Formats: sequence, C-alpha cells, structure tokens
Amino acid sequence: MTETPTTHDAQQQIAEEFAFFGDWTERYQYLIDLGKQLPAFPDDARTEANRVHGCQSMVWLVPSGDAAKMHFEAISDSAIVSGLIALVLRVYSDRSAAEIVATEPEFIQTIGLAKHLSPTRSNGLAAMLAKIKAYAAATLA
Repeated sequence: MTETPTTHDAQQQIAEEFAFFGDWTERYQYLIDLGKQLPAFPDDARTEANRVHGCQSMVWLVPSGDAAKMHFEAISDSAIVSGLIALVLRVYSDRSAAEIVATEPEFIQTIGLAKHLSPTRSNGLAAMLAKIKAYAAATLA
C-alpha cells in the first residue's frame, strides 16, 4: 500500500509538475488533461444540494467519510474547472477533517494560478475550497 503524501507534499508535487511547463497555454492544457482523469461522477449526485454556488460553471461536490478521513468526489461541466477540482482533491481528499481545516491552498499562489484565472473562476475556486473546509469543520463540530 502506498502512503498518501501529506498536504504539504501534495502541494509541493503540484508546484513541481507545473514548473515543467514554460507558458500558461501548456499549463491550461495540463489542467484540462488532469480534469479528464477525474473518476466518473454519478449522474444522480448532480443535484442542487451537491452544487457549489459561486462558480460560473456547474460544479458538484459530494463529501463522505468522517472526521478521521474525509473523501470528496467532484466534477464540473467545464474542462478547466475539472482540472482545478483534480488539484483541490489531491490536496484535500482522503485527509482528516482537522488537517483539511488547517491546510491553506498555497499551491494556488505557488503555481501562479491566482494571476491566471478569470475573476469568475477564482471566485468558483474559492467557493469550492470554502465548501470543502465547511464540510470538514462541520464533521469536527
């Protein structure tokens, strides 16, 4: 069994992967490719209750597990947003609720995403992160 990297290691790996690409055209393509690798998302989970509001595109997020280990499944109807989801899940899924709440998404700044996302995508990413942290905080409460 392989050990899950820490949130810090996961963010470091993301930074290293993005450092391979010379420009943002290649980085966007890589994001799209990552999004295509997300596991299949059940159609019956694409409900209003699972929707992340604040995103321009449609995003659905489903939490499971408990405070010891929370798992998230998510998908978007947008290729680039699906790639963002893939990055977020690498950092936050299959972690303890306490670790999720304590982890800041430093990879967003590190890889330059903050400067290269449209305001609507940035808002959507922030809404997704807030929802993940809210689910984790609720499990701790």
